[in-house]
Amino acid sequence: MFVDARGLPGDKRVSIGRIAIYSFVGLVALIYALPLFVIVLTSLKNLEEIRTGTILSLPLGANFDAWQLAWNSACISVRCDGLSPFVLNSIVMVLPALAISTLIGALNGYALTLARFPGADFVFALLLFGCFIPYQIVLIPMAQVLGFVGLSNSIPGLVVVHVVYGIPFTTLYFRNFFMSVPHELVQAARMDGAGFFTIFRRILCPIAVPCFVVSVIWQFTNIWNDFLFGTTFTSGDNVPVMVALNNLVNATTGAKAYNVDMAAVLITAAPTLLIYIISGRYFVRGLMAGSVKG
Repeated sequence: MFVDARGLPGDKRVSIGRIAIYSFVGLVALIYALPLFVIVLTSLKNLEEIRTGTILSLPLGANFDAWQLAWNSACISVRCDGLSPFVLNSIVMVLPALAISTLIGALNGYALTLARFPGADFVFALLLFGCFIPYQIVLIPMAQVLGFVGLSNSIPGLVVVHVVYGIPFTTLYFRNFFMSVPHELVQAARMDGAGFFTIFRRILCPIAVPCFVVSVIWQFTNIWNDFLFGTTFTSGDNVPVMVALNNLVNATTGAKAYNVDMAAVLITAAPTLLIYIISGRYFVRGLMAGSVKG
């Protein structure tokens, strides 16, 4: 044990520092989680408890009636069958858009690093530029294109939009990751007769799992939580769940059912919360995987 300039033992000084850091982090986490705590409490109360209590008062019992109403029978526009049809819309939109944009991004990253061609850097610069284009700039041209190809006001049209906007980001992730892969590995596979797709499928995909995790989490979150494209390019029964949630909260008649609104918020946010809870640690690990060489 050593003594620092202040006369405190070194071990004790380290312990005090850790306690201070953990206390600060815990306080910030508590403040950050407080809105979620209020939402959960409100969703478990009936309207009488909401009117007579405070936002932090505990419910008298676990009451899931609001959850059932939000899922099965809450009125959204002219429909009164809850969020369930619109959750299905979002699932049908997310899965193909996620798979296609991730696959194309992985192939682009491979082609721009380990299977380079003349002008690869210029092509990458053009793709990277797509990461910085504001969504609002292309709403009208994108609507015109979707109308021209017959995909306006449809889930497949939203899939196309999210694939187009997801490719620059997924390409960036995989390009950075594959930059750390030794070129000799690919050259050896070519000498053994492996082709472009064989190398990609059998050699690069298994070692790029962390990058796939990053791409899936990023794309899933962006696509599931999207509101702008959903409300611009779809309407009626074809809207995704985020647009339906907005319509549910802002179009209530009669007494305001805050418990139903809060339950609908939790139902809508549940998929992204589960994604981060289950695989959040792999997200940071995947981001760091291609940051250094060696």
